Amino acid sequence: MVIELTPWDLLIASVLIILLAITSLILQLNIAKQLVIAAIRNVIQLLLVGYILKLIFASNNLFLLALISMVMLLVAGYEINARQKYPLKRWTGFKIGTSALFLSSFTMAFMSLVVIISPTPWYTPQYAIPLLGMLLGNTMNGISLGMDKLNQSVYQQRLIIEQRLMLGQDFHEVIKDIRAESVRTGMIPIINSMAIAGLVSLPGMMTGQILSGTPPVEAVKYQILIFFLISAGTGFGIMLAVWMISKRLFDDRQRLNLEILRIKS
Repeated sequence: MVIELTPWDLLIASVLIILLAITSLILQLNIAKQLVIAAIRNVIQLLLVGYILKLIFASNNLFLLALISMVMLLVAGYEINARQKYPLKRWTGFKIGTSALFLSSFTMAFMSLVVIISPTPWYTPQYAIPLLGMLLGNTMNGISLGMDKLNQSVYQQRLIIEQRLMLGQDFHEVIKDIRAESVRTGMIPIINSMAIAGLVSLPGMMTGQILSGTPPVEAVKYQILIFFLISAGTGFGIMLAVWMISKRLFDDRQRLNLEILRIKS
């Protein structure tokens, strides 16, 4: 049995955000405005998504599912390049991030729906949308971290890289360690989440299922599945993005090409 929350319950919870904002103003932390805006956006966006999902669940329409999936993908692809210190110029970062997201997250979601969970039909929105959302969200974070690490490292080590290239080293060899470190950086959050699951914290999906009345053991099985899918999707997504960017960081004559980076002042 699910205990339904009333608007008053949410209003009480919002008091905590207001108190935090007031405290930050008193301490002059300069986060009050961002905090309040983020909280308001959170409420509006989630309420809007809730009503949209209600419509999609009721219709069980593949076209609507594909449409919302594309919107989620494009927004995630944009966010990947938006927060980086040295983002790629023009639409290059968006195209690379979106491509890596699509190939990794959508592949994992499709495989899990068709081969593992096997709902009827396979595109049942109740399973497809939450699954794809978790995959896109986590893979987006991993790819963003990996790309940011790669671009920052190449820019900061540009003199060393150019010297090694002048000595005749292949660009693959020159950038190998930076690539590996970039992938590792992007994978740290999901590796940490898996390592502490059940010991330090209860994962979000598992907690939500238990609160909605799902037997704990069944919730655990779904959470394990999600962790494995997210790990694989994130790992392959980061590798794809890092590989695609690293090729563009060097021209046909194996010279470092930093012109593709937008250096923020």
